[in-house]
Amino acid sequence: MRMSFTMVSPPTVGQVRVAIVAALLLSTLFVLPVVAQTTAPRSVSTAAPAPAAQRPAESSVDVPPEYVIGPQDVLGINFWRDADMTGDVTVRPDGRITLPLIGDLTAAGLTPEALKAAIRTAASKLIEDPAITVIVRQINSRKVFITGQVTTPGAHVLTGPLTVMQLISLAGGLTEFAKKKDITVMRTENGKQVVLPFNYNDVAKGKNLAQNVVLKPGDTVVVP
Repeated sequence: MRMSFTMVSPPTVGQVRVAIVAALLLSTLFVLPVVAQTTAPRSVSTAAPAPAAQRPAESSVDVPPEYVIGPQDVLGINFWRDADMTGDVTVRPDGRITLPLIGDLTAAGLTPEALKAAIRTAASKLIEDPAITVIVRQINSRKVFITGQVTTPGAHVLTGPLTVMQLISLAGGLTEFAKKKDITVMRTENGKQVVLPFNYNDVAKGKNLAQNVVLKPGDTVVVP
């Protein structure tokens, strides 16, 4: 019995190279996902950080030169480096304010500088050489009023000199039904009610300008 043998020729150099390249490609397919997982960048939050708490800005109003503190005015009393005694206070109807540790002080009728001196004197019993600032936050005591036949009746804060004609302008002017010759200014002087006449037609024509008085806190202009 004769046996036949088939001779297998060794692979050529080209075949070896192809096999090596194929093996490398297969290994890359398995390695790349692992590398991708291990080298993937960590997610970073893009949300903006919460803003730090800010101290509210100190607000104040323009104070007229002749201003004195009155009831319902809001004042900021600041003690340097003493937050416990610093704060805003409203002047009570009796004209007094209450401060921590100090107690009641009269504020109505004083200028801000005079009140500052009074607080400093009272605080000196508790604090050595206190540094104090008085800020006028709101002026509610210096108001004038206009009522009757104007476009927008109501109250206006006096932050400077204001005449009757100017107040009528701030109120949007007279309505068509206004009795222009019979306007009056009601004022309290020395505890008594005083009525000042105002003829709109005359003042508008430049006549009898003395009746266009500068208003005082508490005055009420009545337009029938």
